[in-house]
Amino acid sequence: PAWLRRLCGQLLSERLMRPSGVQAVVRGILEGAGAGAAGGSDAEAAAADWKKCDLIAKILASCPQQSLSPEDYYRDICPQILDLFHFQDKLTARQFQRVATSTFITMSRERPQLAFKYLLQPVLAPLYRCLNT
Repeated sequence: PAWLRRLCGQLLSERLMRPSGVQAVVRGILEGAGAGAAGGSDAEAAAADWKKCDLIAKILASCPQQSLSPEDYYRDICPQILDLFHFQDKLTARQFQRVATSTFITMSRERPQLAFKYLLQPVLAPLYRCLNT
């Protein structure tokens, strides 16, 4: 029903906006979807992982209706997405990096100016500092 979809969307949005909310949502979706190789060939498992990550990326890239503006949403969510690149545990790191990469690409396609400002500029900031010294 529509009311349940709205409620789930609202609860998901509220969770994403909390500190470490993106990590918690990504972890919950991956664990709930049976992340990792579940039989089949390595290529099949890798393709399934990418499909899951692409679906999560679409969720993260969608600005919720409750957000004041897409810019506010990107400003709050993008640092958390970039944090997904910095995990030490190899299995977790691989899955989170796939989600972060897919989200980076999806956001860049949907809102290139905001993705440049809140994703690409922070990633390139150390290089800019090195070039300016």
